[in-house]
Amino acid sequence: MIDCDVHNDWSTAEVLLPYLDDYFRDFLIRGEKPGPRGTFPRAQRAWLHPEGFRRQDINPVTQDDHYNLMKEHLLDKYDIDVAILTGDETLDISTIANRYYGNALASAYNNWVIDEWLSRDRRLKGSIVIYSPDPENAAAEIRRVGEHPDMVQIIMSSGSIRPYGDPFYHPIWEAASQMNLPIAVHLGGQAGINTQTFSSGPPTFYWEAHALLCQAGMSHVASTIAHGVFEKWPNTYLILTECGVSWFPTVLWRLDNDYRALRKETPWLKRLPSEYARDHIRLTTQPLENPDNKQHLWNVLETFDAKHTLLFSSDYPHWDFDDPTKIPIPADWRENILDANARQVYSRLPARDSKSHS
Repeated sequence: MIDCDVHNDWSTAEVLLPYLDDYFRDFLIRGEKPGPRGTFPRAQRAWLHPEGFRRQDINPVTQDDHYNLMKEHLLDKYDIDVAILTGDETLDISTIANRYYGNALASAYNNWVIDEWLSRDRRLKGSIVIYSPDPENAAAEIRRVGEHPDMVQIIMSSGSIRPYGDPFYHPIWEAASQMNLPIAVHLGGQAGINTQTFSSGPPTFYWEAHALLCQAGMSHVASTIAHGVFEKWPNTYLILTECGVSWFPTVLWRLDNDYRALRKETPWLKRLPSEYARDHIRLTTQPLENPDNKQHLWNVLETFDAKHTLLFSSDYPHWDFDDPTKIPIPADWRENILDANARQVYSRLPARDSKSHS
């Protein structure tokens, strides 16, 4: 089983201090920390969870607790072969206006996760966090860390100053292609300089906002296809993490229809949008919509061949964690979604029979 969205956290952001130079170390020690948890310098979220983000049965105190609880409640409990770490508070660095500080924090986090997490357990694999508003330096960070064998993807938050197919971001895609790493876009980063979150303005309640955050995923799908990202870099993948699933085929239907009518705008495209999506875009299961009639969901999933394109994710240890034994998918799809599909996308994962835990 491969879990494609496991959040590794810290007891305090001060764990990054040894990885920052004196100038930015002073920022972290003395600077304002307005985040909801008060541990990381980021723009304040507009929508605060009324119960907190972490599961109530998981309450780490020390840094060691974070790993030990993950091992108990996820890795060992469900016999996970690979857990892809996706960070947590660091996903919000792209909301910071100071690009120099944002890049420094990204590099510090990447060094910390290699030292503190990847060395603990062979099952753990890392994601390269980048400061996406500065694509040239983000690309340099990808190349700096991208040779590490246990860094298996690049990760950005879904909140952004532009949709991710825009040529502004092409240095990032170029570096991803060079390193043969997929790019994961994870739900989050809706604050600070990333102000274009909802198409008609901000909602009021957390649950309302959470249900609507798939809008950013729609924009990134349309943008990467329309700007020809997958024509320019045919070895790349876009993984939408925690962005929902059921909206995906309807957006592709609309894109196909409009492309047929207006293809003269984008002569660099050689295929239908849905064909690019089939080969280059993957979605993770959490949160997988769960209607009263499961067959309704399965019918939707079949329209984009989810048996071969959907990746399992638990979102551990967040409040909406999904138990891998209970996700509502057909029984004959489970082997693909829980394992085989991810191995196709993540080229650095070990062979299926080489299971070696620390």
